[in-house]
Amino acid sequence: MDHQHHNHIDHNHEGHNHSEHSKDKEQNHDHDGHEGHSHHEHHKMMVQDFKFRFWWVLALTIPIMALSPMIQDFLGVDWRFTGDSWILAALSTVVYFFGGWPFLTGLIDELKKKQPGMMTLIGLAISIAYLYSTAVVFGFEGDLLYWELSTLVGIMLLGHWIEMRSVMSASSALEELAALIPGEAHRVNEDGSTEDVPVEELQQGDKVLIKPGEKVPADGIVVKGESSVNEAMLTGESKPVSKQKDDEVIGGSVNEKGSLTIQISKTGDDSFLSQVISLVREAQESKSRTQDLANRAAFWLTIVAITAGLITFGAWIFFTGQSFDFAMNRTVAVMVITCPHALGLAIPLVVSRSTSIAATNGFLIRNRSAFEQARNLDSIIFDKTGTLTEGTFTVTNILNFGDDHSDEEILKYAASLEKNSEHPLAKGILEKAGETWEPDEFNSITGKGIEGKVNGKSVKVVSPGYIREQEMEYPKAEVEKVSSQGKTVVFVIIEDQLTGAIALGDQIRESSKNAIDALHKMGIECIMLTGDNQQTADYVAGELGIDQVFAEVLPDEKADKVKEVQGQGKLVAMTGDGVNDAPALAQADVGIAIGAGSDVAVETGDIVLVKDNPEDVTALIKLSKSTYRKMVQNLWWASGYNIGAIPLAAGVLFAWGIILSPAVGAILMSLSTVIVAINARFLKLEN
Repeated sequence: MDHQHHNHIDHNHEGHNHSEHSKDKEQNHDHDGHEGHSHHEHHKMMVQDFKFRFWWVLALTIPIMALSPMIQDFLGVDWRFTGDSWILAALSTVVYFFGGWPFLTGLIDELKKKQPGMMTLIGLAISIAYLYSTAVVFGFEGDLLYWELSTLVGIMLLGHWIEMRSVMSASSALEELAALIPGEAHRVNEDGSTEDVPVEELQQGDKVLIKPGEKVPADGIVVKGESSVNEAMLTGESKPVSKQKDDEVIGGSVNEKGSLTIQISKTGDDSFLSQVISLVREAQESKSRTQDLANRAAFWLTIVAITAGLITFGAWIFFTGQSFDFAMNRTVAVMVITCPHALGLAIPLVVSRSTSIAATNGFLIRNRSAFEQARNLDSIIFDKTGTLTEGTFTVTNILNFGDDHSDEEILKYAASLEKNSEHPLAKGILEKAGETWEPDEFNSITGKGIEGKVNGKSVKVVSPGYIREQEMEYPKAEVEKVSSQGKTVVFVIIEDQLTGAIALGDQIRESSKNAIDALHKMGIECIMLTGDNQQTADYVAGELGIDQVFAEVLPDEKADKVKEVQGQGKLVAMTGDGVNDAPALAQADVGIAIGAGSDVAVETGDIVLVKDNPEDVTALIKLSKSTYRKMVQNLWWASGYNIGAIPLAAGVLFAWGIILSPAVGAILMSLSTVIVAINARFLKLEN
């Protein structure tokens, strides 16, 4: 094993060059998968290595402490014998080089990079204790500090072991996601028989049988069967989603009830799960602004520690006349107590935890800095269609102009004719009608609608323009009332009689109103951006309580509207579907791609929301605020105790008999590290 890697900077993800790693990922996705795996394996090896060294050091510390004159004096015993100091030196040499190896190599690495940090401090502390004690064995006047050396190394190794396990568990979301894909799939052959094949062998177009209770092996489209599928681990959707013919299913979701036959649409790196994994990894590796702050703090703490150590040593030697070994003891204690160990861990643990929480709740952080900025947002711009609304036309009203036909008949006649139409409105009418007749004739009226024969009667479904041209009479007030609500109206003519009209609207999402209300409570301005006409836009804005409306905006003008709001000195988020909103998402301070569904790799979104739920925007902001709070708490826990501990370690209360030994210093430092790790685990998504 290459112990050169066992430095704290590497352990805190600083030693890996993430910009190069990201380039590798762009060049070779397969390599990225291997890289992520090897990175994780490296962590596992480090955990085992620290554990192995710790137990050895602990075993050697017992005889070292038993042989140490200071410990014997403290216990009131005398176990000394000829040559005991040489045995003590031999055992301590093993502890220093074997137990202290990760810290010594870390010290060298940090000095090479001109980035003195935690490893520099520990390396210096144990080296000073070892060299000083060895000099005493060879005749130098003073006390043996070997027991301090061994307890310090032991505690440091234990702290590392605990922390590395925390880091492993905090980033286990990737492993959990990767484990969702089953090893084998039941591939359906052309003759209808099935064969079990490794998932890696599946190709686009293959048909696969999924039995109840089994995991979906890859993204696909249902070609046969009905069932409900649990997608909770992937999208955060708690309820099982019903699936039938032509519905999409996501690889890694669990088939609950009936059997499904699906046709594979995406495999390998193109699949939803692979994209989620790469986005989670990208998020874990993306640099955090707060992390930069922590790194700077760690650097200055190192400078403070070395300076305080030198001042402590000089003050006790030159101004108080204390012995060299006493001054050295105080110096070692000062340098140990100021180790920025917990500080280096404070941010990565919270980052890793928040990324995991986000992923399991259906939103994926691609840009850490943007995510951290989300807590300070002044304005959020929402794209209307597909974000605040469903993006699909639904029949909202049936207007009946006579007594000859019922509302259901008017709808059924229209739907029967619309069966052959590709228009988006046709789909809404068909969905509402359910049952239809088979049309005998069908013709398009260019730009005005369609006509044909249905159930032996001539039927036309036409636009208001056609009605105006034909100068047909109808209850205008009733139609205008519906139109003023931003709905599209089509007219139905049966046997040359204007029988009724059907109004279709882009349904406002139920969750949109809750999301806007929650954002207002946070003091965030809500703006709507749409290509729709002003009347439609104003209606939707009025229903939701939107503060400002930009209507009739072309896709290429959306980014300019974002700039306009930013020009008012506001921090702005743009929330859209990530397709025609791409320039606006890129322009915004925080780009949120919503409802990405199974196409999660929206390159321009800083944050990708898997579900079509605007309330996830509020959840995202809450998580950003909670994450920042935890980071600040951890920075205080990690460095705040130094304020009181450095003077104590230096011996300012020595006159009152209060003195802090290096071993107690190591315990306090390790305790702050454990507190930081536990505090990070308490991060959760608040309701």
